Amino acid sequence: MAVAAKQMSLIEQTISEIEAAENPALRSRIEQRLDNLTKPRGSLGRLEQIVARYGLATRQVEWLLPRKCLFVFCADHGVTAEGVSAYPSEVTYQMVKNFVAGGAAISVLCRQYDIDPVIVDMGVSHAIEAGLAVINRKVGPGTKNFAREAAMNEEQAIRSLEAGIRLAQAANQLGYRLLGSGEMGIGNTTSASAIIAAMARRDPLEVTGPGTGISEEQRQRKAAVVARALELHQPDPGDPLGVLRTVGGFEIGGMAGFLLGAAAARIPVCIDGLIATAAALLAAGLAPNLSDYLFFGHHSAEPGHRVALELLGGRPLLDLEMRLGEGTGAALAIGIVESALRLYREMATFSSAGVSEKETGQQ
Repeated sequence: MAVAAKQMSLIEQTISEIEAAENPALRSRIEQRLDNLTKPRGSLGRLEQIVARYGLATRQVEWLLPRKCLFVFCADHGVTAEGVSAYPSEVTYQMVKNFVAGGAAISVLCRQYDIDPVIVDMGVSHAIEAGLAVINRKVGPGTKNFAREAAMNEEQAIRSLEAGIRLAQAANQLGYRLLGSGEMGIGNTTSASAIIAAMARRDPLEVTGPGTGISEEQRQRKAAVVARALELHQPDPGDPLGVLRTVGGFEIGGMAGFLLGAAAARIPVCIDGLIATAAALLAAGLAPNLSDYLFFGHHSAEPGHRVALELLGGRPLLDLEMRLGEGTGAALAIGIVESALRLYREMATFSSAGVSEKETGQQ
């Protein structure tokens, strides 16, 4: 009797559906339309690259302006017990309520750019009251203190990834075609720094920044906490799930899964700064073609972000010296991407506008 093939897990199935987006024939058709718009060739600079990237990711030459949605993944971190943050862990819950009330920076930007915000509880230590507009995907009441034990067990790491994948699938079913990812979690810059140090094999002091605004002395203590955790767990950069399990966060796992699910559905995602890019590092470790579907929103003031971007080959759209998180850089980037797509869709061509093109041989 033949043995039935093992059924692929949700994570394995999703990864198998992420293909390289580059397609020379499709790129040529997109660039041909860009070159026929009423402007000198290439004069819109990186906006033209954004259009090509969006078209390649979605496999389209023409498209409607996309519906936009930004997911803010929230969770607490046990490593705050080591004094790595300027704020207590209760702020995570307090900021969740601020998001829902519309008073946070990301709330303002989502209103400005007509982005639908979605707040996700991946592991906030405080119970979220019934009636708050928060999606409950809680894996646990925050991670363990990874300076002393693994942040989570393998089952929790898998659950966080799967939760993110399913949220991306739901966004696809609702017709969103441009997504953003951000986060909130006191202590998560420490987790992100540990992930980047592990994946890049870098000195923790090199990739650990001020986070919520700690002093230089506190930053060095924070880097020492990361170094101690890496020595304790010895995470293997070739095992992204293991890195997530030992030094990650539930919201970071959720974002990583979200990126995988979006790429499998061919939906481009604008990602935020340090923590969101650490999640992208984990996801790209599982699916090497992932970066084809990402727009890197901004260059964070956090030092580890540069290292993560180098590994991913990412070039941020903005550099505003921001380090707030929440998805603020991603929201600003969504506005830029939409502007590029509007120009591509709504500008006249030389023939439709009756404008003469540059004569052959003219400089």
